[in-house]
Amino acid sequence: MTVSYERREAVAVVTMNRPEYRNAQNSAMTYALDEAFTRAVDDDEVKVIVLAGAGDHFSAGHDIGSPGRDVDVSFERKAVLWWDHVGRSGGDLRFAREMEVYLGMCRRWREIPKPMIAMVQGACVAGGLMLAWVCDLIVAAEDAFFADPVVRMGIPGVEYFAHPWVLGPRAAKEVLFTGDRFSAQRAYEWGMVARVVPRAELETSTFQLASRISAMPQFGLALAKKAVNQSEDLMGMRAGMDSVFGLHHLAHAHNAEVSPDALAGMDARSMKKASS
Repeated sequence: MTVSYERREAVAVVTMNRPEYRNAQNSAMTYALDEAFTRAVDDDEVKVIVLAGAGDHFSAGHDIGSPGRDVDVSFERKAVLWWDHVGRSGGDLRFAREMEVYLGMCRRWREIPKPMIAMVQGACVAGGLMLAWVCDLIVAAEDAFFADPVVRMGIPGVEYFAHPWVLGPRAAKEVLFTGDRFSAQRAYEWGMVARVVPRAELETSTFQLASRISAMPQFGLALAKKAVNQSEDLMGMRAGMDSVFGLHHLAHAHNAEVSPDALAGMDARSMKKASS
């Protein structure tokens, strides 16, 4: 089971459950997350959703090398109305899959009408950032670290390109240009993280915040969330993501022409080593 679900009073807890692979996100996990989030939205007793990662790490990002990598598997598409990527080739395949599984799903989850809190420990890297960024608030343990190192692949950032809005333009450039990890404290200073707490207090602090939020009127919370999201989009977030998604795929196509593959020959091990 790649994702587990439980309800603690008014809080739904959705937990990524591939700890042996640092909760790397394959398609099976993507659709399991979507199912869990849908369940939480449909449950009138749920007021807040907490997204967590089992084990030592929140998420190491997209699955680019585990035995569970499932890039050639068809799933029932939920995020965009487009053809299945399976059986396609080249840019057609990659564009169709990433538009659905990554960019489309993240946009779908950003619009969930209930407040979402990411509870982050350990690694939150590349695609892991996307999962945290679709949440409204991030509570991070002191040992949490963040990075988007995909410029090492010649790619300008992950598919859900929220960097300038979440980090600010200057911090976004530093994160992308260096590929370096940044700490929970740095993320807090940049305004990306709401709270930084000792690892031993992470769960308690997260659920205290969730409980406080859950006491607010549900419809008021939904409207407040929508108001902020709409304001971000008026500041160009959605259109910016669309434009950068094109650059993202230009980079994949360039890599496929001049290097061994669309990831410039990088794999999970080499990316981890370069970002350490």
